[in-house]
Amino acid sequence: MSGKLTLVGAGPGDPELISVKGVKALADADVVLYDALVHPELLDYIKRSAKKINVGKRAGKHSYQQDEINALIVHHASQGLHVVRLKGGDPFIFARGQEELEYAVSYGIDTEAILGISSIGLPGYYGIPLTRRGINESFWVITATTRNGCLSGDIALAAQSTATAVIFMGLKKLQEITDIYTYYGKAATPLAIISKGSLPDSRIIFGTAESISRAPALAQIEAPAIIIIGDVVATNPDFYEAVRNVISQPQYQQIQL
Repeated sequence: MSGKLTLVGAGPGDPELISVKGVKALADADVVLYDALVHPELLDYIKRSAKKINVGKRAGKHSYQQDEINALIVHHASQGLHVVRLKGGDPFIFARGQEELEYAVSYGIDTEAILGISSIGLPGYYGIPLTRRGINESFWVITATTRNGCLSGDIALAAQSTATAVIFMGLKKLQEITDIYTYYGKAATPLAIISKGSLPDSRIIFGTAESISRAPALAQIEAPAIIIIGDVVATNPDFYEAVRNVISQPQYQQIQL
């Protein structure tokens, strides 16, 4: 009997945002390797006889290294078991899904991928369109932290464009990011940070590249969080009132909505 690996995207947080196909895969699994950001309620779909292994990796708190996760996939699938790798968001967006799939294939293991709703869509959940006619023509999705721990050079490129930037894993590098936007003359660019998006305890704060570091609520923002920078942020009806608490209103009047 040959085993199988199924990559399943769990969605951005809310357990109801997983796909029906993803739920069916969980119900069929013999072994589930799940991430730290996966909502606990999703584990209720797993049959009692299945083995559940928390392989979550959080900044500075890695329970399993990637090599160990790969080895677990091969170990269980080689025993003829159906292994589900349950990953937060979508397995192919900053989630190493392709690496795990290719590793399993190299051992002759059958694979399947079930896409998930990515955190890229969370701005719309909070009244921020990633694109708006007359404001921007594109959006960039960027990881703030590269493999060697440095800030991605793509952020400087985004700062020189009219694109909306959606930045993952950037909370600890927020000052570096906003300094780049200020350097390129974008200090007044609207900015939002969404923390724990789609969950009941989610938070969103507004500011500009120059002012966000002075936002009183910044101290309460926790990871996981995404940063959205671009004029579309100002289309949220709460934007102007929120930034008024940090800086004066007039400099924002130049933004054409």
